Amino acid sequence: MEHRPLIERLARHLAATPDDWPARVEDAASILAILKQPDSAMLAAGDPGVWEAMIDAALRERWTVTPPAADDQPPAGADEEGEIRLSPDAVGNNRADWVHLQAPQETSP
Repeated sequence: MEHRPLIERLARHLAATPDDWPARVEDAASILAILKQPDSAMLAAGDPGVWEAMIDAALRERWTVTPPAADDQPPAGADEEGEIRLSPDAVGNNRADWVHLQAPQETSP
């Protein structure tokens, strides 16, 4: 089997039929975004900076494995929670790309 980008392999695995994998690339990107934050077992096994760089590289493949939409809009991705839409320029080498500012929750007195 030829070597394919991780995001394409995930999309192919998620697809119901072999020809439907391009429609599942966004789902694969969402899975990769979730995996970007290592858990405690993963942290104990290796360097989290290397892991995050590898996931970023896999996420950048998102916009190369499927052709652009007919309307020339880049395909959208999402953040870890699936709430913030990401453009192809949103995934870079700057860790600040992934910072999410949220309003603090109110606490009861």
